[in-house]
Amino acid sequence: MHSLEPYFNWRHLYTAEEDPQSPFFEREYSEFEFTNTVYNYVIHPQWDEFGSSTLYMKILFADYTKGAAIIELIGEWNDTLYNDIMILKRDIADHLINEGITRFIFIGENVLNFHYSDDSYYEEWYEDVEDGWVAFVNFQPHVLTEMKRARIDWYVHWGGELDEMPWRTLTPSQFIERTENVIRKRIG
Repeated sequence: MHSLEPYFNWRHLYTAEEDPQSPFFEREYSEFEFTNTVYNYVIHPQWDEFGSSTLYMKILFADYTKGAAIIELIGEWNDTLYNDIMILKRDIADHLINEGITRFIFIGENVLNFHYSDDSYYEEWYEDVEDGWVAFVNFQPHVLTEMKRARIDWYVHWGGELDEMPWRTLTPSQFIERTENVIRKRIG
């Protein structure tokens, strides 16, 4: 797992550590010290720790004019033991919402498991981004099965084209637009 880096091809367009509106502004990274772990496996030091002991992230892109953020995740999403959704909502989403972000894209290719507790924070997030949305892109099928059992699909978009999005071939703006088009067709 230590060789899985956050996607880096957009770094010339955006870096969270240089963005004064980011919750990770002025964070410093080591290329040599591997301190964070998932299941006792070290992960690459470029992943951002945000308070969860099993889930890490990287804000790949934020466009405050368009009100959208693209976030890549790695690890285990565990609401049962660690209340990851509460930490994610309070420490990351709320911060970004206060900065004008109402459209969230989460890339979940490296999310290994999901453990459910309740849907209150998902519901709150849904209400907080009244004119926006939260989309889960390219999550593993077994993770989506658990999320569907938890019925958080009432508050978060996934499925269809969102499950097989070739996002690495797109620019951030194209990715946001394509995701929004999928969601608009569903709602509209």
